Amino acid sequence: MPVLTIFIVLIVVGVLLWLVNTYVPMDRKIKSILNIVAVILVVIWLLKVFGVFDNVADVKV
Repeated sequence: MPVLTIFIVLIVVGVLLWLVNTYVPMDRKIKSILNIVAVILVVIWLLKVFGVFDNVADVKV
C-alpha cells in the first residue's frame, strides 16, 4: 500500500474525529470511548498494513 494512501487515511480519520468531538453534542465519556475505539482500530489497521500483525485473520471470535 502506498505511503500516500496511509497518510490520507490517517488525515481523514483525524478530521472525522475532530468533527465529531467539536460539533456533535455527546457526553464526554461517550466521546472518550469513541476516540479510544477509533485509535485502537487505526493502530490495528496500521499494524496489518505494515505486516506486523498478519495473523489477525486466524483469530476466531
